[in-house]
Amino acid sequence: MLIVSDTSPILNLVAVERLELLRDLYGWIVIPPAVSAELHANGIFLTADWVEVIEPRNRAAVDGLRAELDAGESEAIVLAQQLKASLLLMDERLGRRAAIQLGLDVTGLLGILAEGKKRGLISSCAPLLDSMIGRAGFWIGERLRSDYLKALGELDE
Repeated sequence: MLIVSDTSPILNLVAVERLELLRDLYGWIVIPPAVSAELHANGIFLTADWVEVIEPRNRAAVDGLRAELDAGESEAIVLAQQLKASLLLMDERLGRRAAIQLGLDVTGLLGILAEGKKRGLISSCAPLLDSMIGRAGFWIGERLRSDYLKALGELDE
């Protein structure tokens, strides 16, 4: 399973000291140089041997996406296409929409946490989600948070 990640999932999981969740779920992930640069700008220098930086070859496609998306999202989408990735990890709405329109399978932090719970890697999503909101500034609407936690059986109706 080949997984490409944008910045947000990594940034938020580092903020709550749970980056290993990506390794435990996926084994190995790929990021483009723009994502690496965005992480560096936030003081995060990944040295894990299960994270690889690969340059997207189609710069014209990256430039085309840059009209609406940031550099990390644009490169991650093009790289996911290039590598025929099984999954793209991305949270930003416009980036997700563009990736889905291009036929990519996408999940974000909510999907990552839910999968971690399903596989028994975390016992509850709520504490991690709330920690990401508090520490990393992860934004989620109150209704979506409530619906998500209800669906996971972590919040009463």
